[in-house]
Order: sequence, then structure tokens, then C-alpha cells
Amino acid sequence: MIRPANDAASPADWPVLPPAQAGFAADLAERLDARVADGSFRNLHGVVVARRGALVAERYYEGDDERWGDVLGKVVFGPNVLHDLRSVSKSIVGLLYGIVLEAGQVPAVDTPLLDCFPQYGDLARDPARREIRVGHALAMTMGLAWDEGPSYRDPKNSEIAMETAPDRYRYVLERPIVAEPGSRWIYCGGATALLARLIAQGAGVPLLDVAWRRLFEPLGIGEAEWITGSDGEPAAASGLRLCPRDLARIGQLVLDGGEVADSKVVPHDWLRQSFTPHARTDDDLDYGYQWWLGTSPRAGKPWMAAFGNGGQRMMIVPHLGIVIVVTAGNYNLADAWQLPVAVITEVVFPALERL
Repeated sequence: MIRPANDAASPADWPVLPPAQAGFAADLAERLDARVADGSFRNLHGVVVARRGALVAERYYEGDDERWGDVLGKVVFGPNVLHDLRSVSKSIVGLLYGIVLEAGQVPAVDTPLLDCFPQYGDLARDPARREIRVGHALAMTMGLAWDEGPSYRDPKNSEIAMETAPDRYRYVLERPIVAEPGSRWIYCGGATALLARLIAQGAGVPLLDVAWRRLFEPLGIGEAEWITGSDGEPAAASGLRLCPRDLARIGQLVLDGGEVADSKVVPHDWLRQSFTPHARTDDDLDYGYQWWLGTSPRAGKPWMAAFGNGGQRMMIVPHLGIVIVVTAGNYNLADAWQLPVAVITEVVFPALERL
């Protein structure tokens, strides 16, 4: 499902500051260009850097791309070209849950998850399974077996198996219990699928419509797409497509405490809950409610991020007032995470000259 450009404020309305005025080296953009030109930033598609509410750098390149696994070939990227966000989608679903929760349209985080899916009464008769709460889905600590280690082209990958199952929600909820709920973090796109189902059911409209009305339109986001599976249900965990600049707008919203133009979009208390560590991940980072959490090694200050297959990343650094968005096309490569890390740690942060 895709929504076209609307009449809301254009992303072009964002204030623009030259890097030097925002505390960066004046040649920040040229440093990015040089790394692409020398081949060290392979298949980098776009970088957007914002600081304290203004765009500081925005660079786009040409590269091989996909639309949720469908090969697109060479694409010339720009500020109005949609890009797969892959698992960055999960963090957007996390924000949407808090928005709809405040409206009283989805269950509280301490609600037994199976109470929200009465059609699976046979599963609810399992006392151990009834211990799983909505909050466990948000924090990916449901304790259910799930493996996204294989390639996303491999049917053994749990997310792909969910996409091809006759009933994706039953598929998730009936996975074997391998840990006590809340005791162990297990990366699980199925958890996001369940949350998205609750959002759509509670709001009474499809997931993309909820995102559009409650999040995208207030931010002036012009176009968005949420891929749906063969069953017509959204690929909630990985199917959102946005322009990188628009993703940066969402990061700016987080920095601004969930408000835009003096209007509350995301409840401040939900942001606090989302960015509170609820589990320790296999990557030695913390995990909140669908967000990755870490600490700056130098300043000891928190950051939050959304990660996606292929090198997609949004990093938010509150103490510096910075949002960084990186998009790339290195899908299903084990080392794809290294590119956004290099962009951030080898170019963007070293170019920061003034805190």
C-alpha cells in the first residue's frame, strides 16, 4: 500500500544550516563524497545529517537497490526517492503503538498478549504462554523460538516463514517457548507483526493509514509505502519505505520530545518508556521498546537508533542534538552494518568541531 504526496508542509520547508554554522567542518559533504568516490563506502545511497532542528548535510548517490527483495537495478537517489527501511520499520511501529495507546485504542503493556488475540483460545489454555505480555513483544522478550540468522531469502528464516504461513499471527504465537517471558532477548520480527496488528485493530484502519494520520502528516512527510504480503497484511517488521529526509524528520520529532509545532504527536512518557533499557541484546547493546540503545564512549551519554538490513540506520544523539540517517543497498550481507557505522564514526562525528 502506498500513499502519494499530500498537501502538508514539504520536507523542503526544513531550515538548512551550512555545516560550519552547525558546528561541523565546512567540508562535511565533500568528505562523504570522497569516500564514495574512492570505493570505501560501497553502495551507499544516502546520508542525511540534522542538528538542532536544521538540515546540515544531505547527500545522495547512485547504486543497486531493491524494493523488499525485488531487484530494482541501478537507482539514482535523491531527496524524493523512497527507500526500503527494512527493520527500521520496527522502531516506527514502536512509536505508533505509543500514539495509539494514549488514545486508548490498544492494550496496556502489562496485558497478557493472548488476551488480545481471542481467536487463538487453544494457545491461551497454555499457562506458560499466558505469561507473555504486550510489553514482552515491545521489548522482544517473549521467550518464543525465533531465528532471523539465515538470509532473508531463505525460507528457514523465521520472518520469511511467517510471511508464507497461512496465518502469520498464529505462526508467531504458537512458536515453542524457549525462555521465561522477560528473561531473554530474542530478535523477533514476529513481535512487531503482533504489535502492528493490535494497532490496526484498535484504530480500525490499516497500519499505513494509522501512520499517515497520526505520524507522517503532522510531520509534513510527503510520501510513504508499507509493503504488504501475499495475504494483504503489512510486512510490519521490515516493509516501510520512506525518503531518507522524512525518516530524519521522525528522528527530529524524537529529539523534540514527541512534539512538532507545539502539537504533541508522540507522548513524552512513551518516549521515556521506549528508551528505557528493557533487555540486553546479543550485540551487547540495550533494547527498549523496538529501539536499540547505547551510550557514547566519550561522553557517556545515551543514544538511540533504528537498524535495518542492508545498511539502513537512523541514529539519534540527544546530548549533541544530532540525527543521522544512512541508507544503503547491501542487503543480506553479513557485514552490511559496517557501512553505516563507518559513515557515522569515520566521517560525521570526526567532522564535529563544536559541541
